[in-house]
Amino acid sequence: MALLPGPSPALKEPATPPRALILNADDLGYDPGITRGILQALREGVVSSSTLLVNTPWSEEAARQARGLAIGLHLNLDRGPPVGPDFPLEFRSVDGGFIGARVDALPADVVEAEAFAQLGRAERMLGQAVTHLDVHKHLHRHPRVLEGLARVARRAGLPVRSIDADMREALRVLGVATNDHFVGESGEAAYWTPERFAAALTALPSEGITEWMCHPGHLPEVVTSRYAAQREVELATFLHPRSREALDRAGLRTTDFRVLGTS
Repeated sequence: MALLPGPSPALKEPATPPRALILNADDLGYDPGITRGILQALREGVVSSSTLLVNTPWSEEAARQARGLAIGLHLNLDRGPPVGPDFPLEFRSVDGGFIGARVDALPADVVEAEAFAQLGRAERMLGQAVTHLDVHKHLHRHPRVLEGLARVARRAGLPVRSIDADMREALRVLGVATNDHFVGESGEAAYWTPERFAAALTALPSEGITEWMCHPGHLPEVVTSRYAAQREVELATFLHPRSREALDRAGLRTTDFRVLGTS
C-alpha cells in the first residue's frame, strides 16, 4: 500500500493497455529553472510523468506546484543530505551529504531505510501517493541498491523503472512491476530533439509499456549541471505541436506508471 491514503479520483489507475508510452521527466525539484520547465512540459506539452528529488532546497516548492500531476520519487543517493535519521556516517561526506562514488558499497538495508524515508517525504510534500520509483543517475544498476529499492517498492506496491533487460528481469524476480522497454540518455548534446522524437516513435515496440526518460527544463538558476542548455532543447521538442500531432497519428496518448498497476 502507499504510505498516504489512496489516490484521489484524479489519480485513479487506468486499465493496462497492450501498448503504452510513458514520457517521464527526471529532476523535478533539482533547481527552480529546471522545475519550471518540467511543469510547463507536463501542463502544455506531451510529457506525462515526472519524478521528484526530495532533499534539495527547492523540493518542497516543486512538490507543491506539482500536486495533482503524475509524480514519482527520484531516489537520490548521489548528492545532498540523507533524509533518514540513521544513514551511516561512514557513507557521508564532511558536510554530511551523500558520497556518490561510494553508493555501490551501501548495504541493501541502508538503501531500504533511506528509500523508505525519501518516499515518505515525497508523499507528504505532494499530499498524494507517488506513481513509481526511479533513481537519480540510475544508481540502482548496483545490485545492493536495486535490492534495497525493490524491498521498498514491494512494501509500497509501486513500480520501478528498469533501464535494461538485466535490471528488468531482476526486478521481476524480486516481485516488482516494471516497464518493458526504456529509451533515454543525457550527454553532451540534447537527447530529445524533434528528429529523435520522430525516429523513436517510429521504432516504438508494438507491445508492452515503454518509458522515454527525458530532461526538459529551463536553464538552471542555481545549480551547476552539465545538462543545462540541452534541457531547453528537450523542452522545445515536447512543447512543439508536431510532437502531439505525431502521437495522434500513431494513435497514442502518453501516460504514466500507474498503467502498470501495483506489484
